[in-house]
Formats: sequence, C-alpha cells, structure tokens
Amino acid sequence: MRAGLRKDRVMPSASRFSLSGLTAVRAQVSRAHLARCGAALAGLGLFFAPLPSADAFGPPPRKLVEQSAQAKLLGEFERFATLSDGTVGIAVRDLQTGETQAINGDTLFPMASAYKVAVAGRIFALIDAGDVRLDDQLALDPALASEGGIAWMFSRPGASLSVQRLLELMLQKSDNNATDVLVARAGGPAAITHFVKGLGVDGLRVDSDTAHLLYRAMGIHPLSGRFRQNADAARRADPMLVSRDLRDLPNLAFATEIEDTSTPRAMLDLLTAYESGKALSADSTQRLFTIMAHCETGKGRIIGMLPPGTAVAHKTGSLNGTGNDVGVVRLPDGRRFAVVAFVMKDSKGHKSRDRIIAEAARAAYDYFLYAPERAHGSAQKT
Repeated sequence: MRAGLRKDRVMPSASRFSLSGLTAVRAQVSRAHLARCGAALAGLGLFFAPLPSADAFGPPPRKLVEQSAQAKLLGEFERFATLSDGTVGIAVRDLQTGETQAINGDTLFPMASAYKVAVAGRIFALIDAGDVRLDDQLALDPALASEGGIAWMFSRPGASLSVQRLLELMLQKSDNNATDVLVARAGGPAAITHFVKGLGVDGLRVDSDTAHLLYRAMGIHPLSGRFRQNADAARRADPMLVSRDLRDLPNLAFATEIEDTSTPRAMLDLLTAYESGKALSADSTQRLFTIMAHCETGKGRIIGMLPPGTAVAHKTGSLNGTGNDVGVVRLPDGRRFAVVAFVMKDSKGHKSRDRIIAEAARAAYDYFLYAPERAHGSAQKT
C-alpha cells in the first residue's frame, strides 16, 4: 500500500515542461517586476521633484488685476465701437478720484446739440455775475427763429419767455429756437468759447448759433433772410438734402470741419468743471444739473441700460449721422462719474448709435461701481 502511494506522487516528466518554456516564464516575470519598479520610481521622482513657483497658481499680483479691469473696460468700448461704420469716441471719469478712461479721447467730433451744455454754462456764469436773472424776460426775435419747437411763438408780437423757461426748453427738449435766443443773450458764439477756455478746457469751440450750424450741415451759406425760407429754398434746389435727413445719413464734408466741435476729453473737462464747482456757484451748478436731469431726449442713450431709477443729468445731440450724449451719472453709494459718447460719420441709423452710447454708459457704471482696487490714474487710447 505504501509503495503504491509513493508511485502515485511522481514528479512531472520532462515532456510536460521544457527548459525553454521555463526560461520564457522567468523572463515574463522579470519584465513585469521591472515595470512595477519603474512605475514606483517614476512616482517617487515626481513626488520628490521641485514644486513650481507660487506664481504658477492662484490669483495674479494685484497690479495685473488692476490692469485687467481697465483693459476690459477699454476692450468693451472698442467692441461697442464696431457697431458703427463711422467713428466712435468715449470718455468717462470718476469725479471723486479723477480717474479717466477713453478711446479716441482727443479726436474732434461735431457736437450737434451737445454744444448747448456750453451755452447753459455761459448763461449761468452771467447769472452768477449779476448780469442776468432767471426771471428776466427775453424777446423772441423773429430773426432768431429756425423751425420746429417753439418757432411758431416768434411770429407773435411782443412774445417773450423767461431765461429759466428758455434754459428748460434748450436742455430738456433741445429746442433750437430757445437756444439761439440764449446764444444771443450770452454774447454770441465767441463769448461762449471764451467762457469755456477760461475754465482751462481745450479742444471745444463754439462757432455758430444753431441756425448757422444747420446751414453748414446743409452745405449752404445764406447772407440774409429767415431760416425757414432759406432752408426750404435749399431743399427745393437739392432734393438730396431731404433724402439725407429722412435716411439720417452723414454729411462727410460737414463732419470733417473743425467748427463747432469738441473732443470727448474736452467735453468731459467741461462737465468736470461744472460738477466740481470751479465754473459756477453752488446754486447755479445745482440748477443746471437739475434741469439736465429732466432731459426728455435720448431715452435709449446714456440712461438706456442703467438700472431703473439711476439719477442722470445729460444732454443729447443728433444731426445727420451724428449721435451724442454727455452727462453725469450717480452711483448707488452717492459717488458720481461723467460720461461722454460721440458717434460721427455713421450710416447705420440712430438705433445703432443709441445702443453704442447705452452700452458704454453701462460698462462705465459697472466698472466704477464694482471694479476692485482700480488704479486712480489716467488712461486713454487714442
């Protein structure tokens, strides 16, 4: 029995395992072992490798954050400008710190009716000097009537309006007739330009009253006669004048003239002079901005995308491919910023121009309200 058991436990014969097969198995085991060792060593190498510097992780230095906020704002302004096939100028300023951001800030633009902000400043300066009173009655001289608005009143014998009412009509309804009565009382265009330059504002000039500005926009230069008669005669002689008005197309020759122009920065400087109290008395400054806060034109411009209820004092300007809006915006915490947006040589229409201005004002609102640790310097892209 024991011998039988011993016979059953025999070793495998050479026929089942050859020497070469055993060698192959050993080779496979060795390669697997080496692979495991290599992976382990690689992991150790990665573990013990020097760590990257701290700059490779986390927030960048504060200076880069500041640059990014400003660069983003200017980039947004550039993006909005592409909505026009003309030229866009935008300038904004924090009225507490003086920080200014702009694109095309030193380019001359036709002011159109935005020039009425300078007219108002000159009138209030005369009020401060005691030469004019708000309740003074100014005659509505028929020679100063243009068309539209209160032009019908100028034919009434002895018609007059108070300086207060004329200011409201000029700034809130952009009435050209009321404006030219005030321009005459201000001493004419040259006196208004002198007032502006006396505030240290360079780059803004007033060369015409509204009637003569419109003559230049039409490309006519009558020496005498009433505005309505001269304008109607010019339209009959050149029907393209009517078509250009109806289609709101630019007059490129007019847009390149230097008369009655301003740079965005110059208009920003004028608004700053008013708001700071440098130009006018506290009472006149308050009255000026109160009137401008009830502007009835340009509902889709500066105020178009601002939060409902935002306090804005502004003045618009529109004329043949030109769309402007300038003013002061109050932030929820009481701080204020000024914004100037000019668009010229544009043939895409007033809706496109309005959107550019509205987008720029909202971008500036968010920047001045939310951008952390802004650099309180001056930046401009010309």
